Amino acid sequence: MTQQNPTVEQRIARLEAIRQIEELKYRYLRAVDGKNFDEFRECFVTEGGSFGYGPMGTFSSVDELLAVFNAYFLGRNDEGNYFIFDMHHAMHPTIELRSDTEAVGEWTLRFREVNTRDRVEMINAGSYRDVYVKVDGRWRVQQQEFSILWMISQPLPDGTDVLPLGFAS
Repeated sequence: MTQQNPTVEQRIARLEAIRQIEELKYRYLRAVDGKNFDEFRECFVTEGGSFGYGPMGTFSSVDELLAVFNAYFLGRNDEGNYFIFDMHHAMHPTIELRSDTEAVGEWTLRFREVNTRDRVEMINAGSYRDVYVKVDGRWRVQQQEFSILWMISQPLPDGTDVLPLGFAS
């Protein structure tokens, strides 16, 4: 959405839209890390989506995606603690507004996961390619494609404790 000689108001509206999309991405990442799948759901369109997560699969609805996430991320041990702990850091966004209600974005992701069930730590770098739409005045993810650029997977050393602080039981 590039205009010749945009007005100050148009430039401000563009910056506000970009900021809202950035905040959407950050809410999505915090929702995954915090296992808040109600907030996660709010980041996506309710119909007409496409969400690709590499080896995890491609999903045509946020509910399909959530079913897989719930099965993987919400498992607990005998003490009631989660098995999976994640840390997502997205950076280097490039967001292009195509209209007042559609945008595309690319992000770099730094990701770390600790899996206490399998005693494995995974670190990877990846990239997101997203399509955003504005629905009822709010930006949402309509399409998302995540690609892993590289990965390290290593066993947790004997004696490593993972303290599940900050999660409500």
